[in-house]
Amino acid sequence: MIRLGEIYTLIADFEFLLVFGINEIGAYNLTQHFAPDPNQAYPIAEHHRVCFIKNLVKSPNISIGDYTYYDDPIEPENFERNVLYNYGSDRLIIGKFCAIATNVKFIMNGANHKLDGISTYPFPIFGRGWEKEIDKVMNVPSRGDTIIGNDVWIGYESVIMPGVKIGDGVVIAAKSVVTKDVSPYTIVGGNPERLIKQRFSDDEVAQLLEIQWWDWEIDKITRNIDKIMEGDIQALSQAE
Repeated sequence: MIRLGEIYTLIADFEFLLVFGINEIGAYNLTQHFAPDPNQAYPIAEHHRVCFIKNLVKSPNISIGDYTYYDDPIEPENFERNVLYNYGSDRLIIGKFCAIATNVKFIMNGANHKLDGISTYPFPIFGRGWEKEIDKVMNVPSRGDTIIGNDVWIGYESVIMPGVKIGDGVVIAAKSVVTKDVSPYTIVGGNPERLIKQRFSDDEVAQLLEIQWWDWEIDKITRNIDKIMEGDIQALSQAE
């Protein structure tokens, strides 16, 4: 039986704790009296391993919300290299305030092969006489857009399969393979993913989905970061 504490260890994110050290993080926060700029690519000026990726994505079918970051010690600005087989019409949509760890991969529908024939091999793409059957690879199965909600934490080297819908507040353990939709405020892990824990009761989840703190004005978020980071949902619902 995997314990919850072990899952959070497996997720292996928040490397900035090691970069700064606890004391330096405290000092850093004490000097900040306003929110980071979501339009700034590197929100921690001294450490370019963390980037707000909406500012660096060029593909028109990838949409990233404010404050969602990617953490990678090697070229975090090249996040799009992790969006694989991205040459179809489907989209990757990621909400606000998501934390994406190093080497997380998003598989797009361009990776799919036809399954209704004897062979799944894509003969026509190689030409030399095989292209005559090109129509047989033009309509491969599609599961639609891949949609990641808000305030989602995706752990190290996880893989998100095409067309998956991941709800708000989800936590995905490191090296998971997510093959199907994930309900809001749950923790999943494994290959394929399985439910490990629902983070809050059904009533609390419903309340959080109604509050939608990530859509508040940034001044209100800044005033209430303590409530957002604690577990008192009633206090959060009364935030001003």
